[in-house]
Amino acid sequence: MERQAVSHAIVALACALGWMLWSLLIGVLAHRLPQAALTGDSWITKQRPWPESMQTYERNLGIRRWKSFLPDAGSALPGGVLKKSLVSRDPATLQRLVEETRRAELVHLAIWPFWITTALWLPPAGVLINLVFATLFNLPCLWLQRYNRLRLQPLLLTMHSRHY
Repeated sequence: MERQAVSHAIVALACALGWMLWSLLIGVLAHRLPQAALTGDSWITKQRPWPESMQTYERNLGIRRWKSFLPDAGSALPGGVLKKSLVSRDPATLQRLVEETRRAELVHLAIWPFWITTALWLPPAGVLINLVFATLFNLPCLWLQRYNRLRLQPLLLTMHSRHY
């Protein structure tokens, strides 16, 4: 029985280490994305074909109640930016914040599928646990990035139209 406990602990440690290394790799790659790659929405970050609105996120998900509890790893790497540091009424700063929401969305979309690799060493129940973990960890972060863009993009359009 003791040998089995050690085996389970090693598997759990391997999963934790795998998640940590995968997240770090994705973070480093996203950090290296040129800012120009984030200036506009791609097919991944563009608004969805179904109705996507601030009200949906606020009413159905209660995002205003829990969004402040999510961590911001934007400054985890040298030269990175905390999204909270980009909150201002300056159009250039707000545009940078929109770009950073795109970067964060790409990061969380790329981190999520790591659960699939756990099928290489875990039984189905373990893979399911990793799927649940990946979803609970990444989905709220994805929702927050999309919600923030829905809030910021109309404000930026208004600011740009006043300047022209």
